[in-house]
Amino acid sequence: MMRIITGRARGVRLDTLEGEATRPTLERTKEALFSMIQFEIRDARVLDLFAGSGQLGLEAVSRGAREAIFCDRSRDAVAVIRRNIQKTRMERECEVFCTDYQAALTALRGKEPFSLVFLDPPYALGAIPTALSMLIENRLLADGALIVCETGDAREVFFEDADLAARFELIRQARYAAASVTVLRFLERT
Repeated sequence: MMRIITGRARGVRLDTLEGEATRPTLERTKEALFSMIQFEIRDARVLDLFAGSGQLGLEAVSRGAREAIFCDRSRDAVAVIRRNIQKTRMERECEVFCTDYQAALTALRGKEPFSLVFLDPPYALGAIPTALSMLIENRLLADGALIVCETGDAREVFFEDADLAARFELIRQARYAAASVTVLRFLERT
C-alpha cells in the first residue's frame, strides 16, 4: 500500500500499477528521501520525470511544493497518476504528460526551470545521465535545484562522466534495500 506520508493530503492511499512494469518507491525509502530534502520543498516547482504512480511529486505538493509536472510514457501509468491527483485533490497544482522522457524534456524547453526534480527510471534503462544532460541543455534547472535520483547502483547516476558530475554537488547518497538514492544540487546555470 502506498500513501501520502504527511502534509495536506496525509494518509491518502494511492493507486499503483498492476504487474512488474513499474517499481514503486518503497515507503521506507520515500520517508528517508523526504527527510533528506524536507527544507527544500516549500514553493518548489517539481518535475517527476519517470512518474509511475506519481507518488513522489504528489508527496512534494502535499508538503507545500507550488506545482508538479508528471511525465510517464505509459498510458496506464498516466491514468493512475490522474486518479491519484484527483484522490489527493491537487488538480490545480499538477500537470501530466504522456510521453517519453526525452520528448518531455524537449517540450518543456523554455518553460520556468524546476527547483526539485525526481528521476526514478526503470533501472535497466540507464537514463539518468541523459536526463541530467537534457535538463541542463534545455535550461530546465533553477540555480541550486535539487535532483533526487533512484538507481540500482549509485555509479549509474553519472556513468563516470566527469564533466556531467562537475555540474552538480553531491548532497547525500544512501542505500535502501535494492535502491540507491542520490541527492544532487545543480551548481549554476551558464
